Amino acid sequence: MPSLLIIAHGSRRAASNDEVRALADAVRAHAGATYDHVETAFLELAEPSIPGGLAALAAKGASEIGAFPCFLAAGTHVAQDIPGAIAEFTAAHPAVAVRPTPHLGAPAGLPAAILGVAA
Repeated sequence: MPSLLIIAHGSRRAASNDEVRALADAVRAHAGATYDHVETAFLELAEPSIPGGLAALAAKGASEIGAFPCFLAAGTHVAQDIPGAIAEFTAAHPAVAVRPTPHLGAPAGLPAAILGVAA
């Protein structure tokens, strides 16, 4: 069964990083049998790094990992930095399949979700 790594930017503000960790806890609670493990990683300013988060999942036995960029837009971090970090990991761990997912802002259902939250 696959695992999921939620990737966020990272912040100097610890409470912001804790929000991402709490999101992962909530996703884990709702995932049921969809994912063996749900963890977080950060592009910068917080730990674990993306390669570190992927390695932690591999150490738990994950052989298939979905890498979810928790970013609203496909800027440089989504288009280049995150794929680069994933490539760094996969070069060192060829037995682990890492599947990048669309970023948070990509799904067509996001406008309806925003309206639901704003209501």
